[in-house]
Amino acid sequence: MSHQVRLAPNLILLLSLLLSLWVPTASAQAPSSAQSQYGELADALEDDGRRERLIEQLRGLERAAEPAPLGMEGEVPAAQIAASSPSGQTAEQVSFARRMAAATGNIAGDLGQQFAAITGVVTGWFGSDSGAGVAPASETALDMKTVGAALLNLAMLVVATFVVFWALRALAGSAFIRLSRWASRGSEKLAILRTAAAVGMAAVADIVVVALAYLAGSFIASLLTEQLAADATRLALFLNAFLVVELVKAGLRMLFSSRYEGLRLLPVAAEQARYCNRFLAREAGLIGYGMLVLVPVLNFNVSPSVGNGMGTLIMLLALVYAALVILRKRTVLRTALAQRAEHHHGPARLALLGLSRVWHGLALAYALLVFAVTVLNPETAVPFVATATLQTLLYVGAGLLVSVALGQLIGKEIHLSERINASMPRLQARVNTYVPTGLKVIRALILTLVLVVCLDAWRVYDLAAWYGTEAGAMTVSALLDILIILALAAAVWVALASLVEHKLSPGENSTPAQAARGETLMGLFHTTLAITIIIMTVMIVLSEIGVDIAPLIAGAGVLGLAIGFGAQKLVQDVITGVFIQLENAMNTNDFVSVGSHSGTVERVGIRSVALRDLYGTYHIVPFSSVDAVSNFTREYGNHVGEYGIAYRESIDDAIVQLEAAFEALKDGEHKDNILAPMTVAGVTALADSSVNIRVVIKTTPGNQWAVGRAFNRLVKIYFDKAGIEIPFPHTTLYFGEDRDGTAPAAPVRLTDDRVVSTQSGK
Repeated sequence: MSHQVRLAPNLILLLSLLLSLWVPTASAQAPSSAQSQYGELADALEDDGRRERLIEQLRGLERAAEPAPLGMEGEVPAAQIAASSPSGQTAEQVSFARRMAAATGNIAGDLGQQFAAITGVVTGWFGSDSGAGVAPASETALDMKTVGAALLNLAMLVVATFVVFWALRALAGSAFIRLSRWASRGSEKLAILRTAAAVGMAAVADIVVVALAYLAGSFIASLLTEQLAADATRLALFLNAFLVVELVKAGLRMLFSSRYEGLRLLPVAAEQARYCNRFLAREAGLIGYGMLVLVPVLNFNVSPSVGNGMGTLIMLLALVYAALVILRKRTVLRTALAQRAEHHHGPARLALLGLSRVWHGLALAYALLVFAVTVLNPETAVPFVATATLQTLLYVGAGLLVSVALGQLIGKEIHLSERINASMPRLQARVNTYVPTGLKVIRALILTLVLVVCLDAWRVYDLAAWYGTEAGAMTVSALLDILIILALAAAVWVALASLVEHKLSPGENSTPAQAARGETLMGLFHTTLAITIIIMTVMIVLSEIGVDIAPLIAGAGVLGLAIGFGAQKLVQDVITGVFIQLENAMNTNDFVSVGSHSGTVERVGIRSVALRDLYGTYHIVPFSSVDAVSNFTREYGNHVGEYGIAYRESIDDAIVQLEAAFEALKDGEHKDNILAPMTVAGVTALADSSVNIRVVIKTTPGNQWAVGRAFNRLVKIYFDKAGIEIPFPHTTLYFGEDRDGTAPAAPVRLTDDRVVSTQSGK
């Protein structure tokens, strides 16, 4: 029978369990042979009634073996507390504080039972031989011999597996060095992409090394099982733990690579990365090998209570070690986060500053939560916590990687070619405005998604179940549709605005008037396009979120009709402004006269025009009050000057001096503003005290006043040199006359400030 048990241990264990269930008094009777047990089991399975009773007994044992029901994270259900309450409370009346007290009491009770079990086992191993429950010396020696052989086999597998693993790591070191150097070279713009690619390739190589070491360990385990009759289950426990722990360490090396600078995803210094990697690797090794190897072995070979106690001890050691490291490094990380916050603005700065103050509290709370959950429900808590933690690290790592990549792209300015900038001068500025804004929105959405999936990993809510509902699917679909609509609206705005700029932007040979008209029309079209796109986008977004826009459109039509009747002046302003722009009556920087105001055009809108007069006064003139537009800066301007000379002067000599003054004007600073030779129109009037001569000088638009002022100065200079009198008003004093037609003398003498008039003989 021992041979059969050695060949098929699982089958014999199952048969023994079934027989012990079916024949409950077998322990009091003499043991039967294996043949009789097989026959009894066969008879029980052939009989329908006995088979049903056997199934019922198995179900009863299954229900009896179930652990006591616990709530979320070990919380005792209110129904269980209410059942034990002497006052007869219902489940709804049990307070939260009492449930928490019950959960805390369970933790203390579990800890006491687990450590008592460990103490009993240790006392039984190393205590005296006398007393109840102590095995005989021969049996103890046999157990110690068996344990020693098992430990020797396990040690051989551990040493061989790690030797192969370290050898493969050493061989892959040259590849890691080359990847690190490649990631550190090149342009700064693509640094994060090269780093991500290098880290990805290094991670693949690291995983291959772990897999090869695992395969080598499996081969060695098979040899130990065949040659030395080692327990394959214990060896498989170590190999599985090795695979899990080393894969976790490979993930940590992606974030905190201490030996290779270019293969580190997180932007931390080498010393900090080395410390974090060492701390987290130790925690992973302690928890992984302890909970996946030592605890199962104790559960199977000693007792479940001893295994649970050892698991609690392992988690307690991990908790104490983590708490010491967190408290020791709380100031260092706080300073680092505060310094990083100085480089950010807005919500990111506030988040980093807040995290720098409370990070150690959050870390300690997380460690305590993991420890409490593990103590309350070690069988399911450890896999859950490990899976949730690994998922959180993966989500946060991927989110940080994408966030850093987008941050580098946001800080880079996009440069377009000179040809594109010449035809669409505002496109580069517009692209450098909308692209960073879009990247910031994408980064915020990614960080929000990371937070959502991290909460889902910790079972705060069931994201998959929510998405499976109609409301969840509609919400996600509407959100994606809104993002696509906004992106398309921005793309349409950029495309149409750039097309308008391409059509209206002045070319190299454009005149100032054409350039001004282009600026005016671009402003008008940009305003119209922006209003149209915004209204259409808002309407489509409202329809996506479930708002019926038909009443809004009907209401907008009625409102527009009411505005049309009640604001006829406004409608007239808009319509008149459109026709003024289509007729190119005025443009920005033109000097015009509209209504009762004259000045330089600073802005032309769809309803009014803004003027700045010579005194700096800012006028806004509605188009409805504009009955005529006088533009003084269209195509060219004329300086029309009339210069008067005395009647006794020669007209021809005066014209010669006027032409000489014009020649001097052409050689001065205004030579580029003169478009044609001066035209002498001739004598325009024989005035009361002067003979007026008119000249016309054709100038560039807007410069006729400056040219006229300069020409007036030169005319005065040249007339003075030639002795030509420019008449001015004269005053004649008449003292009367005698009857014979003679006038008495009226001598005038100036004495100080008084004028004294004396007559002859006085």
